Amino acid sequence: MKAAVLHELGSAPEYDEFPAPTGDPGNSVLRVAAAGVHHLVLLRASGRFYGGVPEVPHVVGTDGVGFTEDGQRVFFDETVGPYGAWAEQTLVRTDRLMPVAPGIDDLAAAALGNTGLVAWTALTWRARLKPGETVLVLGATGALGRIAHQAARALGAGAVVAADLPGPALDELAAEPGLTAVPFQDDPDDFAQRVIDRAGPVDVIIDPLWGLPALGAIRAARQGARLIQMGQVAAPSLDLLATDLRARAMDLRSYALFHCPFEDRRDAYLELTQSVADGKVRVDLEAVSLREVKDAWERQAAGVRRKLVLVPEPRG
Repeated sequence: MKAAVLHELGSAPEYDEFPAPTGDPGNSVLRVAAAGVHHLVLLRASGRFYGGVPEVPHVVGTDGVGFTEDGQRVFFDETVGPYGAWAEQTLVRTDRLMPVAPGIDDLAAAALGNTGLVAWTALTWRARLKPGETVLVLGATGALGRIAHQAARALGAGAVVAADLPGPALDELAAEPGLTAVPFQDDPDDFAQRVIDRAGPVDVIIDPLWGLPALGAIRAARQGARLIQMGQVAAPSLDLLATDLRARAMDLRSYALFHCPFEDRRDAYLELTQSVADGKVRVDLEAVSLREVKDAWERQAAGVRRKLVLVPEPRG
């Protein structure tokens, strides 16, 4: 079969031939319809991923949408090595297949994999968002942030603040109903005050950035707020006073998708895809042929706001 094969850690995968998987008791062979492109795949291929790195050669890709041999459409976010999602076929534990809501196409369903599911479960499973609470999304114009601020509204947040660098992308969000857009400031106290002036103190912070944006968000937090930390795009560290947390009785909660139990991920994915089918959440995506995997890899590494989805070319 054709697949994106990683031959050497630290390099880009190649569009290459790879032995097709064969089914066995407990595992299902899937025909891949579409697979998500995101930073987790690049991080694993770098050899620096804290969660472990598979041996090479292997097929890259962690999640996607596919079809079982009897034609059932499913989502998966775990594969059986050395098979990954970026291929014509992959191998998945049968008890790890997830249902996809009807009314959503394959591309959108695949685009909701890592980033979409992280955003949804960060709000539900990790933050325990309550109806009426105020949510602040850092990095709101990125792929994860765009799902997060929509998910927060779909889940009943009372107010949602979208924060990012000033520019056209943030200006577009400012025009969306029910959303307050606040640009980052060089001074975290200035940023915190702008958030409070526009929306009041915040209850939940979705943070894929860390650094000064997170510090400003903490200073805009209400008593008992929860910060869900899931990335370090802005900086790997910050100078945080202990009193910034204690004064607010604040919870700092780390999060990665694999922390979330499978049953919760399965239920969350079905809810998320249903929200897209119902028009409550939109996905900004671009389909790229699996044959163009190097181009998709480079674009993801450079930073792309639109969600990229790899699609195997049909045979025949």
